[in-house]
Amino acid sequence: MAELIELAWYEVHMATSVANLRQIMALRDGRQDAHGFAGDPWRVHMEGACGEMALAKFLGVYWSGSVDAFRLPDVGSLQVRTRSSHEYDLIVRHADSDESRYVLITGQAPRYVIHGWMLGKDAKQSHYYKTYGDRPGAFFVPQSDLRDITLIGT
Repeated sequence: MAELIELAWYEVHMATSVANLRQIMALRDGRQDAHGFAGDPWRVHMEGACGEMALAKFLGVYWSGSVDAFRLPDVGSLQVRTRSSHEYDLIVRHADSDESRYVLITGQAPRYVIHGWMLGKDAKQSHYYKTYGDRPGAFFVPQSDLRDITLIGT
């Protein structure tokens, strides 16, 4: 069952401060998006950090707001995938850990919907694999196939 989370103004401020630092570090280090994304990287970092904050708020756990901590979990032991449209699927990529749990969150600040989660190895099934345009292929798990977020633990 999907869960609606609304961030308070100060939570959005905290998350966007982290997002700004993440993008500044990417610029400093000359990092480009690894998956062919051509949109606004500032916005992607902002919504991603707010999605992480929303999950932490829902679970009642601490969010570190880490920067340059690639491949480490986003919230507790969980990986967060935030997407702008409520109709979008969970994205898991080939290089993602088989053992990590990936959580789909959709929305835009300050309102987010937590749809559910799936283990990396379960998401990497051939029937989920798709390509869009000229971007690299990935596994797109429909919301209907995700596990209930209330059963995830941290």
